[in-house]
Amino acid sequence: MADKQTIGVYDAKADDYARINKSDGPGRILSRFIGALPKGALVLDLGCGPGLDARPMLDAGLRVEAMDASPAMVELALSHGVNARLGAFSDLTAQDRYDGIWASFSLLHAPRADMPGHLSAIKRALKPGGLLQIAVKTGEGEARDKLGRFYTYYMPDELCALLDTTGLTPQEITKGRDTGLDGTPSDWVSVAAHG
Repeated sequence: MADKQTIGVYDAKADDYARINKSDGPGRILSRFIGALPKGALVLDLGCGPGLDARPMLDAGLRVEAMDASPAMVELALSHGVNARLGAFSDLTAQDRYDGIWASFSLLHAPRADMPGHLSAIKRALKPGGLLQIAVKTGEGEARDKLGRFYTYYMPDELCALLDTTGLTPQEITKGRDTGLDGTPSDWVSVAAHG
């Protein structure tokens, strides 16, 4: 995420975001992701926010690296004991490093034109057969929400086609609807894909 306005919103509302998204434990998608990886696997939480997903991964015995473009989010993640660093999607340059990459509602802030490059970087960063879990809001086009955050929306078929073109094979698709930070209910899709 390189959009300064979006980063500014997350910096200003990091505590609110953490409070709204806090849960008593990992949800079913995160639990499935954790369960699909061997204990001690190395995972990247790409766009980690306040570390709310990275913390259960650590508690389950995974080794976790995390990055986010929002300094306030990185500070919150560090306060939860997450090895987080400041970084944009374009900073992902690792090769054959990760057993899994968790990109939950983060890459939706990248422009559509940049998504193929980001997915290619993810494919390179994953070990052969590695697991990507990606979640985005569904819809069409690009727009800003009520808070000013930039979003790119994808229909499930479009997202799966992008993954497939990059050499990431979609395996499991989950759809849902939730209310986010701006108070608006949104449809979403989460896809598990193997490299």
